[in-house]
Amino acid sequence: MCRQGSGYREMNSDNLREDGNKHFKSGDYETALSCYTKALRLSDDKKDAAILHRNRSACYLKLEDYAKAEDDASKALEVDGGDVKALYRRSQALEKLGKLDQAILDLRRCLTLEPKNKVFQDAVRNLGVRTQEQVQLMSSTDSRVDQMFQILLDPEEKDVEKQKKAAQNLVVLSREDAGAEKIFRSDGVRLLQRMLETKKTDMMLAALRTLVGLCTGHQSRTVSILSAVGMETFCAVMAVDNEPVSLAACSVLHAMFDALKEGMTKDIRGKEAAVVLDPSKELKSMIHHLLEMLTQPSVSSHGRENSLNLLIKVVPRKSLRDPNNGMTLWVIDNGLKKILEVGGSLTEIPGSLPVTETTRMSASVLLNKLFDDLRCEAERENFHKLCEDYVRSLFENHGMDGKLRAIQTVSCLLQGPFEAGNRTLELSGIMDSIITLCASEREIDQQVAVEALIHAAGKAKRASFITANGVTLLKDMYKKNENDAIRIRALVGLCKLGSAGGTDFSMKQFAEGSTLKLAKQCRKWLCNESIQSGTRRWAVEGLAYLTFDADVKEEFVEDKDALQAMFSLAKSQDKTVIFAVASTLVNCTNSYDREEIDPQMLELAKYAKQHVPEEHPKDKKEFVEARVCKLLVAGVVSALVCMVKNESPALTDSSRELISRVFLALVQKSEDRGNVVAQGGGKALIPLALEGTEVGKTKAAQALAKITITSNPEIAFPGERIYEVIRPLVSLLHLTCTGLQNFESLMALTNLAGISERLRSKIIKEKAVPMIEGYMFEEHEMIRVAATECMCNLTMSQEVQERFMVEGSDRLKLIVLYCGEDDERLRRAAAGTLAMLTSLESKICQRVTQVTAHWLEILQALLLGENIELQHRGGIVVLNMMAADKELAKILMESEIFEILTVLAKNEEDEKKRPVSRAAQECLNKAVEYGLIKPNLPSESD
Repeated sequence: MCRQGSGYREMNSDNLREDGNKHFKSGDYETALSCYTKALRLSDDKKDAAILHRNRSACYLKLEDYAKAEDDASKALEVDGGDVKALYRRSQALEKLGKLDQAILDLRRCLTLEPKNKVFQDAVRNLGVRTQEQVQLMSSTDSRVDQMFQILLDPEEKDVEKQKKAAQNLVVLSREDAGAEKIFRSDGVRLLQRMLETKKTDMMLAALRTLVGLCTGHQSRTVSILSAVGMETFCAVMAVDNEPVSLAACSVLHAMFDALKEGMTKDIRGKEAAVVLDPSKELKSMIHHLLEMLTQPSVSSHGRENSLNLLIKVVPRKSLRDPNNGMTLWVIDNGLKKILEVGGSLTEIPGSLPVTETTRMSASVLLNKLFDDLRCEAERENFHKLCEDYVRSLFENHGMDGKLRAIQTVSCLLQGPFEAGNRTLELSGIMDSIITLCASEREIDQQVAVEALIHAAGKAKRASFITANGVTLLKDMYKKNENDAIRIRALVGLCKLGSAGGTDFSMKQFAEGSTLKLAKQCRKWLCNESIQSGTRRWAVEGLAYLTFDADVKEEFVEDKDALQAMFSLAKSQDKTVIFAVASTLVNCTNSYDREEIDPQMLELAKYAKQHVPEEHPKDKKEFVEARVCKLLVAGVVSALVCMVKNESPALTDSSRELISRVFLALVQKSEDRGNVVAQGGGKALIPLALEGTEVGKTKAAQALAKITITSNPEIAFPGERIYEVIRPLVSLLHLTCTGLQNFESLMALTNLAGISERLRSKIIKEKAVPMIEGYMFEEHEMIRVAATECMCNLTMSQEVQERFMVEGSDRLKLIVLYCGEDDERLRRAAAGTLAMLTSLESKICQRVTQVTAHWLEILQALLLGENIELQHRGGIVVLNMMAADKELAKILMESEIFEILTVLAKNEEDEKKRPVSRAAQECLNKAVEYGLIKPNLPSESD
């Protein structure tokens, strides 16, 4: 915040501008922006206001908000058209916004005002080259687009390969700025519609993928395409019984939603684009069409699934800090019953809607996201009432099939917003019907009833009732039913009830050996490929509960066939298995949260005859490490990578967290990290660290930190991926994270900061520097050292160097004082930082003598130390200081440092000490050059 300083200080425009300048120089651009904005409100003078607008433009450029940077620079120019700084800043903003012709006009005006300015000369030259390239690209693109459409739409064209290549080129072209604009302006939308009307899969896919390129990040094009083609057409294409085409249409609509909600992205904003200020009407119309699709019998199962997936992505708020949940409320009022109808669909009942294996799971996820997006009790109560009314109506008015669909809807709610599920479960007759249907002769009745029992058993409110009334029933179904699909579900119910004690060894629900028998049967079914994958998934569900038992874990990791069968399911199209697989792996790796038991509390509990949780002997560290090793050998990483790649709603935030926990367990030992990276684990961890629960993101970020510490980051995260790692690593610096997480983050960032200036800039942009500075004061010596080492590498950046030059800052003083600490690692890191700073910035050399009266003693101690690396860094600091200023060199040569350097310079013959000797000799040579000392002349005998 903008400070008033010590004592009273009038808060006026000049003072605020001065504060803003200080914050800007220190790299705190947001605070500087705040100061300039406050100063503008207090300023009545037009010239002062122009300067403040110009300064704000500089802040916006640093913060990469180029539209606002352009706007502020223009306001400054309205007052003074010859303000060269404002002109240059506007040109920079215009260039970033893609308005190259306007940018070059501003630069030429700058050059007219200051013809000898080399910066302006270089900028005009570079921008001229870019503009020429763009013109050439546009002219060459014209003929390419026309040619491609001619090949694709020519009925006489028989060369299939030629058409495929043209389609592929069209898609690639649409992803470029110039290409997308050319396609759009060459009557491309109408031609793409013609391609859709051919009904040929290849042509339709090419058209849809091209439309994705046209719509992505461009609001005005999106509105135009939506108006020309019509939402009805897109929904009709998505409704077809052709999975790739339906998915491609879904991608087009997703790109449209993003463009309408967020406007044009910064990188591809063009001067011709017209921004739609309020796209809410278009958004509501699109969502209305998607809701209508849910219950239309003519829509394919894939179309219905994709419609749900889109609603999941676009309806709930991205952040709960956004106060407007109006779209969610509108969907609940107009579409909740439609979503519930899909969630309660049973293809075995005549007249039911076509659904995929994962559709009901998608409905549960959507219902859960809608419920979580509600802000108050009144909104939640309305949600409950609508659910209860729907279930009650089905249950009471539609015969036996209606009762069955009502129970299936309750199951759907229990897997999503379980509060609503519990409320519907307590409706009159529901629970009794579930128990009754378990004894039905119809397979579908038994299946729906048992699944409902399983989902209800996980909710504390009903678990005791089901334990009392359902265990005997489930045992009978498991032992006596001849249908494997029913038996396996009954077994999962028993597994769920039997795992109520969790990892507590003393809380056994079943007789000794029963859990192992159930697990053995689960593994047997899991390996039986003759059983449908949808049924085998339930075997994994059973293992997810049974693997709380360490004996079960040990047997499972030894069963290679069962592991491979589970991994194959995880990689399959049925994504509803993700949560169960992840839960099983969390149990096997013991990566769940465990509270350390206080020994004193343990004794007190025993004395009071209270229950004391016991750890299974096979859950000790050595057993866990052995299980992790076996999972790695079995190929667990490739299975996890496939699970993360999946875009299904089944990959919920909870599933992401579980997968993150497993990854963290897999990289605990440094020797295993290379294997994890080689199988794609590093790439998979990045999205896990950026999206999901806070715990999940933290676990994934910590796994990334461990990999970055011990692996070469450029190999572990090739190409642009290395830059994506920085944000998760910086998130570990927050005070809510543990000391270990802070330490590992600092170590990882140190490695990255030593690679390139672009990486250092990314670290600075993520606002890591102030946090790293804070950890340099940390009491824990390892964290303090890691922070100082990280700062050492960051000082290669000009922006960080400037922070050490800020008046009134103690940053340099801290580094100098750390050079005199007892901790050798801390001294080494601080000396390296000081050597780097003094080599890059001569002003810092002068400031070293001002920050502490003991600076000379500290330098002497570095040179006299036993550690050769410390001696070398001390020698470099002295050399830099002597090179910076003759008077400073004189002070150094008049101190004991002269004698120390003379001694160190004589160690030329010792290879290890040679770098120290050379640094000392260079210092002495500099003193000779200044005339401070005389050179040693060789004797005549020599």
